[in-house]
Amino acid sequence: MAKQKQQSEVESKIFGNHDHGNCFDDAIKQIEIYFIKKKLQFTPLRRKVFEILLRDHKPLGAYEILDTLGKEGHSSSPPIAYRVLDFLIEHGFVHKIQGLNAFIACSNPNHIHSPAFVICRKCEKVAEIDEKKSGVSFQTPGIENFKVEKTTVELIGICRSCSDTANW
Repeated sequence: MAKQKQQSEVESKIFGNHDHGNCFDDAIKQIEIYFIKKKLQFTPLRRKVFEILLRDHKPLGAYEILDTLGKEGHSSSPPIAYRVLDFLIEHGFVHKIQGLNAFIACSNPNHIHSPAFVICRKCEKVAEIDEKKSGVSFQTPGIENFKVEKTTVELIGICRSCSDTANW
């Protein structure tokens, strides 16, 4: 029973409901402060791409982003969009989900980290878990001549909402 309760609490934090308005506003404030501190330009296109990725916490492919940009009156040129995505990834505000070939806004852009992603293979919901909370450790004993700069872990399974069984 304790395991089931603990698992339920973890799942609710991963895929549960939250105050999205507050989450959205906080993420925008974080990126604005970062850009000011780093003396970078938060161009309208960078802002729009980031906002699109924040909307539903849903991973989007590059062409979905391009389509949304075009519908909202912004440039929808693939090279420009990819440059914006690369820039946002470089600065830690967006992650690429390799298994889905999609992009998602970072849920904790306050620090450099190597997140783990929990991906439901049915509904394709994605949740980001900080490496400290994921329990995945990337200690590199025996690799003295190599410095790990970035890791990304993608855990694929089925979320409770999509599960056909009631037994967890």
